[in-house]
Amino acid sequence: MTKKMKPLPETYYTKLEGLQAIDFTLLELQLYLETHPIDTKALQQFKDLTEQRTGLAAEFEAKYGPLQHYGRSKVESSTDWVASPWPWEV
Repeated sequence: MTKKMKPLPETYYTKLEGLQAIDFTLLELQLYLETHPIDTKALQQFKDLTEQRTGLAAEFEAKYGPLQHYGRSKVESSTDWVASPWPWEV
């Protein structure tokens, strides 16, 4: 049985792309901070983006379903996983 994917709104892709951009920036900042631990400006940017990402991820998950597995995303019911698109569907 093949899962039939319902069309996703353009905002799904826009919000997901925004989260991916923040994730990329956070990774780069984390790598930078490993070699420049006293750069307070970079550390503050990391903290600000982490807070921003937390809020955006919560909004995204409330509307479209979980982003992560292994208990990293809030799941209300076991159907949350099958209701959201699979990675190869987006």
